Amino acid sequence: MTHLWVRAEQRANEERVGLTPEGAAELLKAGLRVTVEESSVRAIPIDGYRAAGCEIAPENSWPEAPGDAIIFGLKELPEDGTPLSHRHIMFGHAYKGQPAGQVLLRRFKAGGGTLYDLEYLVDESGRRVAAFGYWAGFAGAAVALRCWAAQQEGGLCGPVGPHPSAEHLKADLEEALSQTGRPRPDAIVIGAKGRVGSGAADLCDAMGVAVSGWDMEETAHGGPFPEILDHDIFLNCILARPGTPVFVPATAKTAPRRLSVIGDIACDPDSDFSPIKVYDRTTTWGAPALRVHDSPPLDVTAIDNLPSMLPVESSQDYAAQLLPSLLALGDLEAGVWGRAKAEFDRHSGEV
Repeated sequence: MTHLWVRAEQRANEERVGLTPEGAAELLKAGLRVTVEESSVRAIPIDGYRAAGCEIAPENSWPEAPGDAIIFGLKELPEDGTPLSHRHIMFGHAYKGQPAGQVLLRRFKAGGGTLYDLEYLVDESGRRVAAFGYWAGFAGAAVALRCWAAQQEGGLCGPVGPHPSAEHLKADLEEALSQTGRPRPDAIVIGAKGRVGSGAADLCDAMGVAVSGWDMEETAHGGPFPEILDHDIFLNCILARPGTPVFVPATAKTAPRRLSVIGDIACDPDSDFSPIKVYDRTTTWGAPALRVHDSPPLDVTAIDNLPSMLPVESSQDYAAQLLPSLLALGDLEAGVWGRAKAEFDRHSGEV
């Protein structure tokens, strides 16, 4: 019997989960065994999983799970260097040259485990079967607008946190923008036709922010892209990969520009292929803005768990997308799981 073990998230500010109680009930009905760890932070309460018939385990007990259990979480594991012997489903951030990713792959190699990276669960055409993209774009655009509002007051954006709903987030942001007394900024969104870009554009539209929506057609020539510097805000919604052009070179800091806020929603500064060359590290909920130039100001916000700002809605959306693949866990050699395993084998063989 296939055993799925849903672990508690151990990363700060992470309240999401990739399986809802309703989805767990579907897995149980299909004959899977489902264990869900208790969690002190998960946005969806444990009672729903218990009522669905799941087994309940103590928080963070996954290292002691049966050897045949498939451990399912979203964000990174604690970086304690221990060998990983289980099969893990999670976002590994390990295949684009990231230093921490190389360490993770060596842990799997040492323990004999396997990573099924959620970013690489793709269908036959290469399209991801599930993504948090829309809510990442929505929340990322909101943080970028908060950075802009703080600049109008002569400051740097303060801490951000989770919201109980998208409506609550919009009302809170509307108040912050109105308090500046300034006309709304404009924004350019690159990757506007994708899930991330559509979320970013929808948030901007809701806030009365004019959007220039760019996608592959506008960036196919490879740059440079002076139009980016002629907007108040740039929202990058393109994942870093080989061949991605540079959208913001290091020289942009001192170039003539209107641009004052970059929201790197794709958020991969450690990648060799990052299209934004004015910063080198992610930002946090406690310090969401990184000032990379003072006069005129240029702030970068690059938070790598943006959907957690809307943990209930983003969890429900993602879990619904992922459920058909979880129902296919009985055959890990085929379909999305077989393709994810091939990616792991290829990259783990290089460390």
